[in-house]
Amino acid sequence: MDNSFSLFLDTYLDVWRTSSFVNFKKIIALEYKAREITAGKIVDFGYEESIEGWEQGFHFAKENTAIWIIKVVLILPLREHETMAIISATLSINGKALETGNLFFQTFKKYNNNDWKLVRSYIEAGVKLEETKS
Repeated sequence: MDNSFSLFLDTYLDVWRTSSFVNFKKIIALEYKAREITAGKIVDFGYEESIEGWEQGFHFAKENTAIWIIKVVLILPLREHETMAIISATLSINGKALETGNLFFQTFKKYNNNDWKLVRSYIEAGVKLEETKS
């Protein structure tokens, strides 16, 4: 695996864990496309809707003094300059983890100067995450 991706992924997860919207926004490519499945309903969206969703999620986390519980399930090199990370995420509020969370299949692309960006996502939302525990 590309060492620059490992370094990037560590930074990406730190930005997520700290709900740093300003830094997170810089990681999403303008051409970003996503599909989210929630209770069987499919929603496709792009950059602007993603930015709005992450801003709301980070605001909720900060407002509730929540802690992100994020686990990298698997990393898959896809192409020369693309890597997928499968990530499970939920929140812990007042020391109690939510019963459900999201499973993200996120594709990152390396641009110039080892600049990685999130370009695609497939998200299963509101799922029980015990299957992803080690």
